Amino acid sequence: MTRGSLFLRKALWAVVTIFVVVTFNFFLFRVLPGDPAKAGIKDPRLSPEMVAALQERYGLDKPVLFNTGEGGLFDSQYFRYLGALSQGDLGTSYAYRNRPVSSLLGTALVNTLWLVVPADILSIILGVLLGLVAAWRRGTKLDVGALMFALFTWALPTFFLGILLLFFGSRYLGLPTGGRITIGLDQGLWATAGDVLRHLVLPTLTFALVLLGEYMLIMRSSVVEVFSEDYILTAKAKGLNTFQIIRRHGFRNAMLPLVTLIALNLGFTVSGAIQVETVFSWPGLGKLTVDAVAQRDYPLLQGAFLMLAISVVVANLAAELIYLRLDPRVTEA
Repeated sequence: MTRGSLFLRKALWAVVTIFVVVTFNFFLFRVLPGDPAKAGIKDPRLSPEMVAALQERYGLDKPVLFNTGEGGLFDSQYFRYLGALSQGDLGTSYAYRNRPVSSLLGTALVNTLWLVVPADILSIILGVLLGLVAAWRRGTKLDVGALMFALFTWALPTFFLGILLLFFGSRYLGLPTGGRITIGLDQGLWATAGDVLRHLVLPTLTFALVLLGEYMLIMRSSVVEVFSEDYILTAKAKGLNTFQIIRRHGFRNAMLPLVTLIALNLGFTVSGAIQVETVFSWPGLGKLTVDAVAQRDYPLLQGAFLMLAISVVVANLAAELIYLRLDPRVTEA
């Protein structure tokens, strides 16, 4: 099978998966108890006429799947939802004064990327380096210390680590305890940028430590396995030093299992590090999702879940493409 045909097959499966996810995401919120029109606007004074008007406004007065009455068979909530999605319309929020869901998610996504991208880069670099060093010095005190550190950070609950760093960072380093910017600050562009960076230090460090241990353990395990292969023994027999063996033979093959893990983590973190954003009151997708759950904002939850699912599917597709680059044997399967 050629690379082109394999890529086409993977891309088609990704499209089918996204369609299934879109359908499941639509019906998931239709089986929840309660009236969405009443849930979005918590006002006990709503009359039946006002509830009916709200249902008509949000399209909730139509049948869920097929319309057997006026308007045609496809004049239903499901097909209206598909039509709106094809135009990039994710609906209107119930709780945020009828703001478009796409606008809310877009603003929150930018804030989340400011948090997760530096944390992911930092955790990948440190995790890979620690894994390489631990595998190279296997059985030494350095290896044992790196393993203990990785296991500790991996097993520590995210919210607990965030609370610890919040306490020590604010008490001993004078760092902000939450939010994105200091309220009332108006000192120009550079002062604002510096203030945002100060607010990012603790949540970024927390998220990086959470991911670092996992990357380090997987990388160490992969490198140890690669070092036992025959071609590594051949490279040693040729007189190559350890650095040359790792750079030319070990690193590329050891990265294969780590690629999948990184891709999956990137897919999930696009939706927001919910616990980190909640602890540090960072206005990203995670905190927005938590607020939407509390306010029963179904369109916003639907959009957030859809974004999460699509990001995971796209990340998996990216991992498959990177596999093709790292290991040409994949096309032979």
